[in-house]
Amino acid sequence: MVRQLAVCAEMLWLDKPLEWRISRLTEMGFSVGLWNWPDWDLSNISRLGATFTTINGYLEGRLADDAGAELLLKSATQTIQIGKQLGVQQYNLHGTGLGDTGLPIPRPGINSPVMWPNAIDTLNRICDLAEAEGVVFVLENLNLLDHPGCLFNSTRDVLSLITAVNRPQLRMNLDLYHTQIGEGDVIRWTRACLPFIREIQVADNPGRCEPGTGEMNWANIAFSIREMGYNDLITMEAYAKEDPMAALMAFKNIFDYP
Repeated sequence: MVRQLAVCAEMLWLDKPLEWRISRLTEMGFSVGLWNWPDWDLSNISRLGATFTTINGYLEGRLADDAGAELLLKSATQTIQIGKQLGVQQYNLHGTGLGDTGLPIPRPGINSPVMWPNAIDTLNRICDLAEAEGVVFVLENLNLLDHPGCLFNSTRDVLSLITAVNRPQLRMNLDLYHTQIGEGDVIRWTRACLPFIREIQVADNPGRCEPGTGEMNWANIAFSIREMGYNDLITMEAYAKEDPMAALMAFKNIFDYP
């Protein structure tokens, strides 16, 4: 595997057009992660020569109930075709539905004994779709502070679902910002999740800005990730505390290790 550094283009240079942001990141040698594809002019974006890593793999639907599962499968089928236009490497999932802005929304009041088997069944159906289309989905952990009421929120929950399904078409997007808020102990959680990780996302806490602006010891975290042998996709999904260029350099200096 070759380490790939990517940046979420929708979180930097918020005063610039998205096409400008993508082009600038590409010029700097970063791959590009994105969120909500209906907001984009796909014909323009596909001509920019960028390497696109991850997009939201669905616009509607849920894991744990029958109606939500049908919506999720239908939406994921459509999103795969969009992603193929851009050469997207993988498709991101959450344990809950998405709102108009592409962010997870809570689903209170549906916690039940059948929630877990329903979710596992839905994810197996997603894997069947992914296998037929030759793509990979990643399930991302969240945290209850930023996303209260979202099902299958924690690092533990996401790891449990992925290990229960145990298919190569479903991997983990380990978001260390969310792990820090939800569980802490990010190095040991990274080690526990390592066999299933396809992407690691980084942002500091508090503030969700670039590494080095909060409480997390990124030098030690990056060293530990390297020592574990992880050498795949690492994405800065963070806002710039001040200057976007300084934020990008901070990210690159920490994770562009030999």
